[in-house]
Amino acid sequence: MPASVSPERELAIIPLVVSSPLPVKFGGPASAAAGAAKAQELMEVIQLALKPPVVAGAELPIASRSDWKPSPASAAIVHEAMREDTEVPLFFAAGASLTELALAWLAEPKIGRRLKLVWIGGREHPGLAYPPPGPDEAEFNFAVDAPAAQIIFNESDIEIWQVPRDVYRQVLYSMAELNELAMTSPLARYLKRDLDNMEAALAKIPGFPSRPSSEVYVLGDSPLVTLTALMTPIQPDPASSHYRLMPTPRLTVDGHYEDNPGGRPMRVYTAVDTSLTIRDMVAKFRARPRPE
Repeated sequence: MPASVSPERELAIIPLVVSSPLPVKFGGPASAAAGAAKAQELMEVIQLALKPPVVAGAELPIASRSDWKPSPASAAIVHEAMREDTEVPLFFAAGASLTELALAWLAEPKIGRRLKLVWIGGREHPGLAYPPPGPDEAEFNFAVDAPAAQIIFNESDIEIWQVPRDVYRQVLYSMAELNELAMTSPLARYLKRDLDNMEAALAKIPGFPSRPSSEVYVLGDSPLVTLTALMTPIQPDPASSHYRLMPTPRLTVDGHYEDNPGGRPMRVYTAVDTSLTIRDMVAKFRARPRPE
């Protein structure tokens, strides 16, 4: 989802929404098309006056570095990034795999210096955080399309702002709070229904581990808003969140990091302002008009 941040208007502008694939066992054979339809449905629920275009991405991850082809979504990303009629900074806000951005960069490498990537994804960095308990598993958004993530980290010149797994797992919202909010906000009711449906869908996947009882939801994609729309108006930056600046490491096939001292600088966020994120979400939910 590309997003432009305009310091003049102090307002985030979303010029384009793109979808990307899920593993077939999670999203079926047409998950990108389903994602695009879901984005359209959400904009109707929000009752946006000006709806950005929504473009479905490829239905499969990149097969290999030598086996790829552009998608309608990647072509739309290239078109947006190569515009000459605006100087507003452009962010690619990715709460999923990096399939479409990698396809766009492969098709037109010049986009690399014309946007920044904010990515919800990737393992914990050694020395910064511990992995979650349990098996040593690759982070989900990386694992959906490992070649795409490797292309962006290892080959491209795109500046990366990464929110790794240990940080996005910190964005928690209790069931009690969401139940309360859903009584006053149609948009919150929509969110609660989708979260409940997701839990039910995961439980039906053969071999998927059972999920222990919990009284919180993980709203792990929300830092995309925190790090773009909620910047300071003067010297724009997500000033209340914290990061380490480091050379971009190389990604291995299983998502581990290899030191790359000569890599371009990247931000690895170690904490996002979850309080600001949740307060902003709740206020915006309550501000949406009620259906007639």
